[in-house]
Amino acid sequence: MKNILSELNALLKEFAPVETGVFSGEAPDEYFVVTPLSDTFELHADNQPEYETQEARISIFSKSNYIVLKNNVVMALLAADFTITARRYIGRGDDSGYFHYIIDASGIYPLEV
Repeated sequence: MKNILSELNALLKEFAPVETGVFSGEAPDEYFVVTPLSDTFELHADNQPEYETQEARISIFSKSNYIVLKNNVVMALLAADFTITARRYIGRGDDSGYFHYIIDASGIYPLEV
């Protein structure tokens, strides 16, 4: 089944380790966490949806300069026809030493019931 989580995991693993929801185990210096945000029926008529819009948040965690990684991910998302709905710097964790940046992305998928 094709969905945003499987597609994002496949795309992001080319850059750094990726997990869904929370990173388990010992975290490397750079990694991603993908969190599902929404599934909506934005594109339909006659109350019979055939497609759904799925949105997920990509959290980038990096102990060094995250900007190159962020730019590479943005370009890869756009090349893969994702829509980027938000991008923002969250902050740096004083206790963890990780910079945290998020990218929200959405895609359209056939409805599978």
